Amino acid sequence: MPYLLLILPGLSFALLAAHFYRAGQLALAAASLALMALLAVPQRWAARAVQVALALGALEWLRTLAVFAAERISAGQPYLRLVAILLAVAAFTAASALVFRDATLRVRYNIGGRL
Repeated sequence: MPYLLLILPGLSFALLAAHFYRAGQLALAAASLALMALLAVPQRWAARAVQVALALGALEWLRTLAVFAAERISAGQPYLRLVAILLAVAAFTAASALVFRDATLRVRYNIGGRL
């Protein structure tokens, strides 16, 4: 059952890959998919790499939010729904890094001590 928690970071990476693909940044889309595959590597360094990538992904969502909201505000268009959605996606992406606090996943990835 705890391995189902890995669906959360996998979904976060899939969303990031789609975001980068739509923006035409194919290398970053491929990197997001490669990081998703890294979830299958049961090593401490892999878990840490995934956590760092998810934190950077959350920052990317916040950067995107700032850019898109500024464009909508300057165009006089509604922007609150956009802000709410992108804030939720950024929070989900950041929270996905916390799955490695689960005891079963800590054993799988050989993570000792505090995270």
